[in-house]
Amino acid sequence: MNSSDKIVTLSQLQDLLQTWRSQSQKVVFTNGCFDILHLGHVDYLEKARQLGDKMVLGLNTDASICRIKGPSRPLQDEMSRARVMASLLFIDAVVLFDDDTPLKLIEAVQPDILVKGDDYSVENIVGHEVVIARGGAVKTVPLVKGYSTTNIVKKIEGQVKVNKG
Repeated sequence: MNSSDKIVTLSQLQDLLQTWRSQSQKVVFTNGCFDILHLGHVDYLEKARQLGDKMVLGLNTDASICRIKGPSRPLQDEMSRARVMASLLFIDAVVLFDDDTPLKLIEAVQPDILVKGDDYSVENIVGHEVVIARGGAVKTVPLVKGYSTTNIVKKIEGQVKVNKG
């Protein structure tokens, strides 16, 4: 299977979910921008995947990121980000979403386990009510301290300014 085969539409994802559920596999869901893949992302996603059998990643579209983070983001286009994320062995499906939050996607996926980093409390995780109402679990996993796309961008910008003059 090519990594690009793991980038799916919501309709294709529904078919995958049906297959996985018929095999009694637990579906884990998380979401994010994943603009520059770094150690913090890899560690977080690997830990999240260990909570179930299949991992679905909801990936913000370019338009969604621009609305949330401003006109200078994303740094990489959505298909580049999707392909990088799909290449990770512990991600089984990547689906793009254009809303500012993943709530509609979570309602469609109905994951067994919803995961975010421990910088969130369970009651502040979008979709927690949906997952809990159907008997699923909402979990947080510890983040590796000091790793964020924003920090990496600031570091690069600092180096560029130093190198200019």
